[in-house]
Amino acid sequence: MTTSDPAYGYTTHLAGVAFDDARARTVEALKAEGFGVLTEIDVTATLKTKLDKDFRRYVILGACNPHLAYQALTHEIGMGLLLPCNVAVWEEDGGSVVSIAKPAVMFDLVQVEALTDVAADADARLQRALVAIGR
Repeated sequence: MTTSDPAYGYTTHLAGVAFDDARARTVEALKAEGFGVLTEIDVTATLKTKLDKDFRRYVILGACNPHLAYQALTHEIGMGLLLPCNVAVWEEDGGSVVSIAKPAVMFDLVQVEALTDVAADADARLQRALVAIGR
């Protein structure tokens, strides 16, 4: 089963790329765009521990660009509810998938005009990272 690209995220399908390699590529590409990974949720382990359910390898990375986060929080203190940017990496059909939440979709919830440039900058950086991951 191949997932489709969600309207709220950017997705790349990495045919034949192992999960660990996809995760490493993702972290490196985010770093190159000024994002650090602040959190990592191992969905597979959590579902096994909490529900005793088996699930494909799946992690959610909480990525943050401190400069952009500072700008966003300066204009709207409540933006912390929408930070960090979520990046999901999972196994699928003999390869891996990386999906990144679209900043513009999250920032649209806030409706603060001063954040338009911040959202556009984050969006461009994350799209470049996704292209690098797919190389």
